[in-house]
Amino acid sequence: MRRFFFVGILFLVLASCDSAMVQSDYTSLNNAVWEKDAMVEFSLEELDSVMRYDVFINIRNDHSFPFNNLFLIAELASPSGETTRDTLEYEMATPDGTWLGKGYGSIKENKLWYKENIGFPDSGVYTLRLSHAMRKNGSVNGIEQLEGITDVGFEIVKSN
Repeated sequence: MRRFFFVGILFLVLASCDSAMVQSDYTSLNNAVWEKDAMVEFSLEELDSVMRYDVFINIRNDHSFPFNNLFLIAELASPSGETTRDTLEYEMATPDGTWLGKGYGSIKENKLWYKENIGFPDSGVYTLRLSHAMRKNGSVNGIEQLEGITDVGFEIVKSN
């Protein structure tokens, strides 16, 4: 009986830890390489049209990522077809090369702000598309194969 009590308490604690979390998903990239023309796409479903949310882009990188920043193109498409497109820059390492983000070992996870206190007024499925926009200095063409990005994801939480 005592064991069931502790299991029940543990379940309640774990279930209540992240009650603000609404949706989260990741896509793993083959061999930690993000192809230039490969868009990572996520469906955002069942969002309350009255609630406000904070949206994050989650990136996992390993030690082979050769840059200290990351440029992304983010497109958020509503069910009505309206699309918002943003070019974003995120710092991934300090000037001395120390990786930012959480994690031990060779993988670091970065939770990057995308949209703050946003509403989703249209009912239906929203689509979030992400692609990288990395270039070498002085080059017009983008990097064909961006190494070191292992996973790309998103997270939606209830806004305070």
